[in-house]
Amino acid sequence: MEFLFVLMPIFGIFMLGFIGQKKIGFDTKTISTMALYLMSPVLVFQTFYTTTFTLTYVYMSIYLLTLCFLLIGLVYIVAYLKGYSTVETCGMILASAFMNNGNYGTPVVLLLFGVAGLEYAIILMVIQQLIMCTIGVYYAAKGSKEAGGINMAIRAVKRMPLVYGALLGGSFQWLNITLSKSVIQAVDLVASAAIPTIMITLGMQLANISIKKLPKAKISFALLTKLALSPLIAYVLVLFLPVDEMVKQIMIIMAAMPTAANTTMYALQFNTEPDLVSGATLLSTMLSLATLPVVFMLVL
Repeated sequence: MEFLFVLMPIFGIFMLGFIGQKKIGFDTKTISTMALYLMSPVLVFQTFYTTTFTLTYVYMSIYLLTLCFLLIGLVYIVAYLKGYSTVETCGMILASAFMNNGNYGTPVVLLLFGVAGLEYAIILMVIQQLIMCTIGVYYAAKGSKEAGGINMAIRAVKRMPLVYGALLGGSFQWLNITLSKSVIQAVDLVASAAIPTIMITLGMQLANISIKKLPKAKISFALLTKLALSPLIAYVLVLFLPVDEMVKQIMIIMAAMPTAANTTMYALQFNTEPDLVSGATLLSTMLSLATLPVVFMLVL
């Protein structure tokens, strides 16, 4: 029961954004863009500037890529057995293979592990964002009639501000560039505001999703994969990684997060099963209130 109380403040912030969007109505895209392009890069810069890098981060990258491709492979197997089209298969991949470890997983880790865990969560968030804006965009484009494929993915990476925040912060640390106290205070202020802002933004995004008549088989598979199979696969993967026990716990918890909100944006942009992907995002987020405490009890 105590783990449920960890999630209640997070869902409270989600609800704040949800209610605000329903009652007042905001330009969600503008707020989301601000959080992505102005605030998140500062948070990432702060982490990379203050964090001493080790082989752990390499293992984390390998882990996330392996998990992603295993989930994609699982979708391909089911799609082949069910005779799904390319569009249906790509929609299933968007709904099943990418977790929301940014505006959901990161605050959960912060509440569970404190600042020490937050550093790892942010690194995982950056890596996951890179995976989504390459592999995720690729499959969204592949499922579209006007597919952009790998070229679209490359252009998306070039526009990804988190990458530049990470590179800049890492470079400053490597070159031993010391920032003034006033600059550090400004960075800290923006970085501290980033997480609650993106949490409220997720609530707003969920308020804009309408669940129409969803195919039961597809949505059930997506929810089962994202909320149950993903953390199970993650548990097996971390057994082989020479990393700290806390890092392993964070990796499994992150893998249990619901469908990433960004995949809804990609699905809408390329018209790749947008109803299925948005439905998976909303339903998996709601169901995670029941599934995540179970994962916490098994992992912690």
